[in-house]
Amino acid sequence: MREAQGFITLVCRGDRSTMSTAGKVIKCKAAVLWETNKPFSIEEVEVAPPRAHEVRIKMVATGICRSDDHVVSGHIVSPFPVILGHEAAGIVESIGEGVTSVKPGDKVIPLFIAQCGKCRRCKHQESNICMKNDLPSKYQGKLQDGTTRFTCRGKSIHHFMGTSTFSQYTVVDEISVAKIDAASPLEKVCLIGCGFSTGYGSAVKVAKVTQGSTCAVFGLGGVGLSVIIGCKAAGAARIIAVDINKDKFAKAREVGATECVNPQDYDKPIEEVLQEMSNGGVDFSFEVIGRLDTMASALLCCDKSFGVSVIVGVPPDSQILPVDPMLLLTGRTLKGAIFGGFKSKDSVPKLVTDFMAKKFPLDPLITNVLPLEKINEGFDLLRSGKSIRTILSF
Repeated sequence: MREAQGFITLVCRGDRSTMSTAGKVIKCKAAVLWETNKPFSIEEVEVAPPRAHEVRIKMVATGICRSDDHVVSGHIVSPFPVILGHEAAGIVESIGEGVTSVKPGDKVIPLFIAQCGKCRRCKHQESNICMKNDLPSKYQGKLQDGTTRFTCRGKSIHHFMGTSTFSQYTVVDEISVAKIDAASPLEKVCLIGCGFSTGYGSAVKVAKVTQGSTCAVFGLGGVGLSVIIGCKAAGAARIIAVDINKDKFAKAREVGATECVNPQDYDKPIEEVLQEMSNGGVDFSFEVIGRLDTMASALLCCDKSFGVSVIVGVPPDSQILPVDPMLLLTGRTLKGAIFGGFKSKDSVPKLVTDFMAKKFPLDPLITNVLPLEKINEGFDLLRSGKSIRTILSF
C-alpha cells in the first residue's frame, strides 16, 4: 500500500514511471473551497478511479475565471465543500468502461458545457446547452451518476460544472471532455476551455458580426478581449472598447480595438456617448462584465432599428433586468449565450486547430503564470484588475 501511495505522489509531482495508476485511487493536491468568502485551501485529496463512461485527467494548466470567483463571493450558489475550476487542459490518465472518444495519453480539454449529442438541445442546430449540463440555476456538484470522485479529510468534495480543474487530477464524464491536437501547447489552449471561446464565439457565432460594422465591447477582461478578437476576425470596421480601467486600453488596442472609452470621463450616460460616436447607435454591443447597469447601457447604445446586444457576462444571482419593451419593439435584438454558442465537443477541437493555424492569438490574454499553491494570489490579481488571465500550472 505504501508503495502505491508513494508512486501516486511521484506522479502528482510530475515524475515519470512505468507503473500504471489506472483503477487506483490517486492522492494529489487540490485547491478546496470549504465555504464562501474564504481563501482556497491546498489540501491532499483522494481522486477515485473513473467509473463507466468517465475519464480521469492529469491537469497541466488551468485558468482563473471570474465565474469561479462568483462562487467564492456567493453570487453563484454551489454546494460546499467544492473544487472549482473549469477552464483547463490536461492529459488523459485513465478511462472507465465504455469510453471510446479518448484514450490514456490523449491531450484533452474538459468541457463545462457538456455535449451528449443525443438530447433535443444537442440535436438543435442553434443550441449548445445539453440537457445533461450542471448549470448555474441548479448546480448539484455531482457527476452524471449523482456521485462524486473527490474525498478530503474523510469528507466527500463536490465537483464544479462537471470539471473541477483546480486539482492535479480530476474525473469528468465522457460527454464533458474533448480530444485535441497532440501538438497543442496546453498552457495556452486551456483558455479555449472557457474564456476565449466564450468571447470569440459571442462575436462570430452569436451576434454574427458583419463586415464593416461598428461594435462596442463593455469590459476588457480576458473574455472581453476575446470578443474584440472575434469582432476583428469578422471584419468589424470600428471596435469601441469600454472600461473604467484605463490600464486595460493598451491591451485592447493590441488585439483589435480601434477606440477606447472610459465612462468616467463623461458627464452623460455612456450609451449616449456611444450613440453620438456611431451616428445613432452601434451595430453590435457586448456586455462582458455581469452588471445590470452595463447590460442596460449595452442595449441602449445599439441602433434602435437593427442593433444587436449580447449578454456575455454572468449576472448576479437572483437579479432581474428591467427592460422597456419599446426598446425591442423598434427592432433591437437582446440575446445571450453560454460558451459563445459553441457546441463544445464538436467545436473545441476545431478551435484548437484554428489556433495552431494562427487564425487567432491567445498569448496576449495570458498575463500571469503561477503554481497551484499560489491560487489565492491569482484570485487577488483578478479582483484587483491587475491580470487578464492567470494560468495555474501543475
